Amino acid sequence: MRLKKLMNAWWTKYLPFFIRESLDGRHKLQKVIGNTGWLMFEKIVQAGVGLVVAAWTAQYLGPESFGQLSYAIAFVGLFAAISMLGFDNVGVREMVRAPEQKDILVGTCFFLMLSAGVMIFGLILGGIFIIRPHDTLTHCLVGIIAAGTPFLATGAIDFWFQSQVQSKYSIYAKTIVFLIFSAARVSLILMKAPLTAFAWLVLAEISFKSLGILLVYQMRGNEIKNLHLNIKMAANLLRDSWPLIFSTIIYLIHLRIDQIMIGEMVGNDELGMYAAAVRLAEGWWFIPIAICASVFPDIVKAGANSEELYYDRLQKLYNLLVLIAYLIAITIYFGSSSIIKLLFGAAYLKAGPVLAVLIWSGVFTSLGAARVIYLTSRNWGKLELISSLFGCILNVCLNIYLIPHYGAMGSAIATCISSWFAIHVTCFIFRPLRKTGIMLTKAIFYPKIW
Repeated sequence: MRLKKLMNAWWTKYLPFFIRESLDGRHKLQKVIGNTGWLMFEKIVQAGVGLVVAAWTAQYLGPESFGQLSYAIAFVGLFAAISMLGFDNVGVREMVRAPEQKDILVGTCFFLMLSAGVMIFGLILGGIFIIRPHDTLTHCLVGIIAAGTPFLATGAIDFWFQSQVQSKYSIYAKTIVFLIFSAARVSLILMKAPLTAFAWLVLAEISFKSLGILLVYQMRGNEIKNLHLNIKMAANLLRDSWPLIFSTIIYLIHLRIDQIMIGEMVGNDELGMYAAAVRLAEGWWFIPIAICASVFPDIVKAGANSEELYYDRLQKLYNLLVLIAYLIAITIYFGSSSIIKLLFGAAYLKAGPVLAVLIWSGVFTSLGAARVIYLTSRNWGKLELISSLFGCILNVCLNIYLIPHYGAMGSAIATCISSWFAIHVTCFIFRPLRKTGIMLTKAIFYPKIW
């Protein structure tokens, strides 16, 4: 018994007795909980500090300029995440299965993502010149922020830490850099800096986060010089990930096209209102993402050992995420206008009702994060692609109709409906997904976690 307790994670001794006893000796569960804790710590710091700094920035810039900056970030974000090439799921899965091939797997993911980042940088520049040929300021903002896209390749190293349930090491670097640059944003506000200075700061933060991850990887006894590209491995990874690449494109269109459409159809002032609501509505999404990132390796292993255990853990994950989403959504719904006024000021008060609607999309976003685990572990990326495509088409169609009539509120309604359709309804369209569709329905109406 003494040996078992010595092997328990250090943080368990600070838990209540009855919880500590239930975790005693369950080292895999402790590892998952500990890793989730680190992921949550990073995101809580970013959500808390980031929200305050973003609100201060929004007040300083005003709805018009804040909307213009939000447009540039949304436009770059529409393309930048494609450089991940779906490796945040497929890459992690392969690293879990074959950790002895670390240098080949991490290296191949890194070099493929770097190449994709360079190409996407050029695509972003070409795209903004076509869409807004005479808007020099937007060209400048988009060009500066987009220059950070190739640096996202260091995400391959982050995937390795995730696969080994060791996310805390990359979190050290990212959190330190985030806090430094949050202070820098405050300095820009106090110095009354121009709008372009905030874009330069976004680029600098991305660059230094990438450098920090490289340093931590090296300090953990890994050799960056040993990373190398393997053509056969690259072909295998891309063969499995290409549906997820297109799914990511569709997901990003679904997630960000609303801001671009509002900016084009209504104007930057309305976009500034919507961006403030989005910032709060998405501010807690790190919770399901962190939980899913931590349990992903464990669920993949469970599927290899027992079908019953696999589905049991998936159902509990769905239930937990929905319960968290309900608690947050109900709280925000009743206090939306007060929260907006407190954080962003009276100039953004029109964003309150928008937030009250938009917050409910998080229920389906949470379930979507968990459903990706199921589809990836089954290698059903094509179904995720088609589901996302249906949701994206519905979202764009609803936005085209609703934005001219209802502005930002119309886009919030479109987001909620299309998210529900893409994540839940499509499960009953495709036969292989009907079982998980029933599981999602149980979670929505009866999120039992015990």
